[in-house]
Amino acid sequence: MRRSQPRRRTSPWGDARRRRSILHALPKTDLHVHLDGSIRPATLFELAKDQRVKLEVKNEADLGRFLARLTAGVSLPTYLKAFDLTLAILQEPEALERVAFELAEDAHLENVRYMEVRYCPALHLKKDLDLHGTVDAVLGGLSEAGRRYGIQTGTIICGIRHLSPKLSLELADLAVAYAGRGVVGFDLAGAEKDYPAKAHREAFDRVLRNNVNVTVHAGEAFAPGSIRQALHYCGAHRIGHGTRLGEDPKTLDYVNDHRIPLEMCLTSNVQTQATPSFEEHPFHDYLKRGVRVTLNTDNRLVSSTTMTDELDRAVATFDLDPIDVRQVLLNGFKSAFVPYAEKGNLLRHAVLEIDQELKRSEIATTESERDLL
Repeated sequence: MRRSQPRRRTSPWGDARRRRSILHALPKTDLHVHLDGSIRPATLFELAKDQRVKLEVKNEADLGRFLARLTAGVSLPTYLKAFDLTLAILQEPEALERVAFELAEDAHLENVRYMEVRYCPALHLKKDLDLHGTVDAVLGGLSEAGRRYGIQTGTIICGIRHLSPKLSLELADLAVAYAGRGVVGFDLAGAEKDYPAKAHREAFDRVLRNNVNVTVHAGEAFAPGSIRQALHYCGAHRIGHGTRLGEDPKTLDYVNDHRIPLEMCLTSNVQTQATPSFEEHPFHDYLKRGVRVTLNTDNRLVSSTTMTDELDRAVATFDLDPIDVRQVLLNGFKSAFVPYAEKGNLLRHAVLEIDQELKRSEIATTESERDLL
C-alpha cells in the first residue's frame, strides 16, 4: 500500500509547544488501553514493596531501561514480556482497584472524557481472587474515578489467543454476567501468529447472542486474514489495531463501507514492528480514505505514552490540520461501546467542546461532511 507524504504548508498549530497545549486541552477518548500495561511506575514499586514481590528491576531508571529493551522495534511476543513484570503485583483486589482508579485519574488529567479499559481476568488468579472478584475490583476503581472526576469508563473482558478456547468461553460468560453493569465488550488479545481467532468462535457466539459488543486484536503484526477472521468468524464490531488492513483492498472496503472502527495505536505499532516507522504507518492513508480510525494509547507504561502524545505524534508526523484532528476525535466518540442515545449525548458535548476549544485557540474549522458518517 502506497504511503501518503506529509503536506507541506504553514502549520495552523503554531510551534510544537503551543500545538501540544491545544491537543492536551481537547476532549478525547481512549478505546484501546490495557490495564496491566498502564500502571504508574511509582505505584508498581510501591505495590511490589507492600506485597513483598521481588521485581527484576530495582527503580524507575532501571524500569525505563528494561522497557526500552522490550520496545526497541522488536516483535509483539517480546513486547508482551513486559506484562510478566506488571502482572506480578496485580493479584490482589486492592491493587487492581488502585491501578484502575489511577489509570482513569491520569486519563482525566489530560481531558479524556471516555475510556474503555481492557484486561484478562484469568491472569489475576495467582492468589485468592476469582474471576468475578477481579471484575468487581476494576469496576470499583473506575467507578470511584467517575464519581470524583466525571470521567466515563467501561471495561472490556479479554480472552487470550494462546490460552484455551474453553477459558475464553468462561470469560465470555463473565462478560455476559456483567453486561450493563460496567462491562461493555469482549476482546481477544495476544500474539496472532499460530493462534487463530476462529479457535475461540464459541466464546464470540456466546457474547453476540447476549448482545455484548465485540472487538478483536487483529492485523496488528499478522496478515489481513486475521482481520477477516475477526470480522466473519467472531463478529467484531471494532478491530484492535488493523495495521495491515491495507494489504487487502476488498477487506479494507468492507471495513470502510460498514463503518467498522479501527483502534489504532501509533507508538506501540512501531515498537512491535507492526509498521517500520511512524512515517510508514497506514493511519493517515486510512483517514484519507474515510475509514473510521481512532487513536489510542494501548499501554501507557509499556509504551511510555499518553493520549496527548499519540495525537501530537500523529499531527507532527502526518501534518494533520484541525479538521483532521476533529474527525479523529469524533471517530473515537462515535465508536464508543455505549447505547445509541447515550452516545448521541456524548458526541454532542464533544463537538461543542472541540469547536469551542479550537475557537479559543484561534484555530478556524468548518464542519466536515465526514461528521455525518
